[in-house]
Amino acid sequence: MQHPQWVHRLTSRLATICLLASAWWCTPALAAAPDLRNLRLPPGFQIEVLTAAVPNARQMALGAFKDGKGVLYVGSMGEGKVYAVEIDQGRAGAVHTIASGLQMPVGVAWRDGQLFVSAVSKILRFDGIDDRLRHPPAPVTVTSGFPTETHHGWKFIAFGPDGMLYVPVGAPCNSCEPGARYANIQRMKPDGSGLETVAAGVRNSVGFDWNPRDGSLWFTDNGRDMLGDDVPSDELNHVERPGQHFGYPYCHQGDLPDPEFGSKRRCTEFTAPVVKLGAHVASLGMRFYTGRLFPLAYRNSIFIAEHGSWNRSSKVGYRVVRVMLDAQGKVLGQETFVDGWLRKDGAGKETVSGRPVDVLVMPDGTLLISDDQSGAIYRVRYQP
Repeated sequence: MQHPQWVHRLTSRLATICLLASAWWCTPALAAAPDLRNLRLPPGFQIEVLTAAVPNARQMALGAFKDGKGVLYVGSMGEGKVYAVEIDQGRAGAVHTIASGLQMPVGVAWRDGQLFVSAVSKILRFDGIDDRLRHPPAPVTVTSGFPTETHHGWKFIAFGPDGMLYVPVGAPCNSCEPGARYANIQRMKPDGSGLETVAAGVRNSVGFDWNPRDGSLWFTDNGRDMLGDDVPSDELNHVERPGQHFGYPYCHQGDLPDPEFGSKRRCTEFTAPVVKLGAHVASLGMRFYTGRLFPLAYRNSIFIAEHGSWNRSSKVGYRVVRVMLDAQGKVLGQETFVDGWLRKDGAGKETVSGRPVDVLVMPDGTLLISDDQSGAIYRVRYQP
């Protein structure tokens, strides 16, 4: 869906008035809609803006959903808020702020009417939230035992097929030996008990999902900085058994010893990534495609949101990629699915219009993409 320039100018001005006046009549429909004309997708796919009223949109989670109606929950980072978007037949309705004043509440996970939210050192729970969007309950603290460092302290969270809540703990640095408390993915029971480490040597995972065929955990991991433009690569990893070590800080991308810590342990000691995603692309949210709307070839593919580089001499990322698997889970390759948020003109000037953060498969088979730069949620559908 594309809009004429006058629509973008009008919605931008209305959004500014809303921000300054805090007017009661400002609804999600009046928010400035991102310009979609430069976005590219494979033939037959269409992209539209579901809503542009979720500032700093990060992780997404779906609440109760029935007959095309439900609630989409969205965490933020810099805003310190959690949003709830009412969905009806693929369209966004009212957007509610159900929590504010939290510390980097990136992660949201819904289970049995309860919404779990990450806030650096804490996991919070909002009970009966689907029916209380206009008057949300006070949060219950599930645990406050995670580290307080904010460097890689934000957390993507999700419930696994085992009913456990999975919580990553990033390294509190670019590259260091942080100890067993950090650089891992942990899991716990919904009440916060039974905490255990599932994967070690994980620098900073901000996205994971479970293969629908065998229930195994796959996750993205961001590579370290300050080793140049082209190394190390971000990783897509596969956990085949609990307790595997994925190399950080001794080995990056499966085959690159760290210049400071690499002499202490060999790369062959660790589990190598199944895919090298590229250096500095900032691979974040990922999901297996479990819908039936897209062509059969897309079934059980992995979609990954690449937030984009922040310190590379020439920017990379700013797109959504697809990793293809065969029936046995072997990787067949990767390709770009949506790009165009990063543009370069003839003089080499780079312009960024959006930064994808998370992807989410909806019950109708469409794919949602969150964008924390524009405060938008996009909806991708297949309509040849």
